[in-house]
Amino acid sequence: MMATALPATAAPVGLGAEVTLAQRSDRGQQRGERTRRQVPPQIRQQIRDRRAQSQERNARHQDWRQDRRENRQDWREDRRDRRDDRRDWREDRRDDRRDWREDRRDDRREWRQDGRNYRDFYRDARQDYRRWDQRSWRNNQRYDWQRYRASNRSLFSIGRYYSPYRTHRYSRVNVGFRLQNLFYGSRYQINDPWRYRLPPVYGPYRWIRYYDDVLLVDSYDGRVVDVIYDFFW
Repeated sequence: MMATALPATAAPVGLGAEVTLAQRSDRGQQRGERTRRQVPPQIRQQIRDRRAQSQERNARHQDWRQDRRENRQDWREDRRDRRDDRRDWREDRRDDRRDWREDRRDDRREWRQDGRNYRDFYRDARQDYRRWDQRSWRNNQRYDWQRYRASNRSLFSIGRYYSPYRTHRYSRVNVGFRLQNLFYGSRYQINDPWRYRLPPVYGPYRWIRYYDDVLLVDSYDGRVVDVIYDFFW
């Protein structure tokens, strides 16, 4: 068989492509150099300025996005703090309500206890009223007010009596009579019974001046417990 001969002018395909690309690249570089040489310096400076401004805008935009991201993070943290504050406020309010209810229960309990104590004290006072002996202290020489008055007459002369009620006139009262409360107010009470050689009082009892008489009165109800007529001059 006879071999087919290739044309003498043929060249490898790969090598020709590489040569062509290199030539094109050289021509592109040459054109770029010619273009740069053809651009005036002022235009090139404007291009640089625009690039710098664009980079600055991009940097500001990135900073803005970063600040916005941080602001969102701060807002979330603030919102979380507000939720915590509301939770603490609700817990404090519940605690305050609980304390208020407990205090109110304690106050009611103390009020009931005070009421019981008052009733007990009043009952004891009423028992003391039943036990008050009009004769026993008169038989005690320490309370001989008549002999003491004879030697201290000026002490028993204390001036005119003014009734708490303008239209009231003197009328003699006996044990068991009930006075109106103004008659045994602090203005008429004898705070130092021993000054006139009267026995000390206790509980609800008060020595009072009633015109020229002296009365022992139960201050709870105004009941007269003991009477000394014509005590003052």
